[in-house]
Amino acid sequence: MSRAPVQDPSIASALRTIETETAGLAALGDALRDGLGEPFSRAVQVIAAAAGRVIVTGMGKSGHVGRKIAATLASTGTPAHFVHPGEASHGDLGMIQADDVILALSWSGETAELIDIVGYSRRFGVKLVGMTSSPDSALGRQADVALILPRATEACPNGLAPTTSTTMQLALGDALAVALLEARGFGAKDFLVFHPGGKLGALLKQVRSVMHAGDSLPVVRTGTGMTDAIREMSAKGFGCVLVVDAGGALAGIITDGDLRRHMGPDLTARTVDEVMTRGPRTVAPEMLLAEALKIVETRKITSLIVSDGARPVGLVHVMDLLRIGAA
Repeated sequence: MSRAPVQDPSIASALRTIETETAGLAALGDALRDGLGEPFSRAVQVIAAAAGRVIVTGMGKSGHVGRKIAATLASTGTPAHFVHPGEASHGDLGMIQADDVILALSWSGETAELIDIVGYSRRFGVKLVGMTSSPDSALGRQADVALILPRATEACPNGLAPTTSTTMQLALGDALAVALLEARGFGAKDFLVFHPGGKLGALLKQVRSVMHAGDSLPVVRTGTGMTDAIREMSAKGFGCVLVVDAGGALAGIITDGDLRRHMGPDLTARTVDEVMTRGPRTVAPEMLLAEALKIVETRKITSLIVSDGARPVGLVHVMDLLRIGAA
């Protein structure tokens, strides 16, 4: 399907940049299916086996990418921090221990500022993983594991500003972090330990942390008249009332929608058994709020019943999700 040419030069430039960087990522994917796959697997093994941390380092744009990679590793269960190669030569080499692994980024592999860190790693037997595009460079030759990125065209029209190259470095760093995450079995509960704040932290909390329970629950027994059910519904303010049987098991729910559907002159003369929706969706107290939010959004409901077996133990309203920043 042909596309009409873009007239706006800034949009045309943006599209060229994205297309050029996309081509770089495609080349990286092809490399992983070929020669890069084996050293990538070894890098994951070396890092996973290390008793210490991952020391990420790089200069210039590679350094900026390295800081992000270190942050991603640390937040996904692989202890890591960034060491600036310039500061390393003035005392920060002391931050690197024998049981650490160094991940050094340099597109050319000849970054002068990395010399002292590379030399330190060789002198004290610290494992070195190098990420470079040149296998014959100083970094490519010295690394215990050399991750050789395919050559790619920079999106910069002068071919000078690191653009495609840094995108590829960042993508490979993300790939390392995710592979290590999966190798460690790092799950949602582990995420919560490192991400307690913001929307992500809220989504990783359990339903029990926000549910309403005890006397705040709107509950009536089967056989209750609709007048009493509406009174309970209004008093608790959730826009619904739970209906339980004589043994306390959930029998159904009555919502504002049920009231509208059964609205008529005889509504208050009926019992909850005639009006309630049977078999309502329930969730467990241990469910993550992220999953609860998905249910609320896909089913277009405002309240979720929390149950322990057949017995309702709580209620989560969509306003609770908004209040804590999950929605």
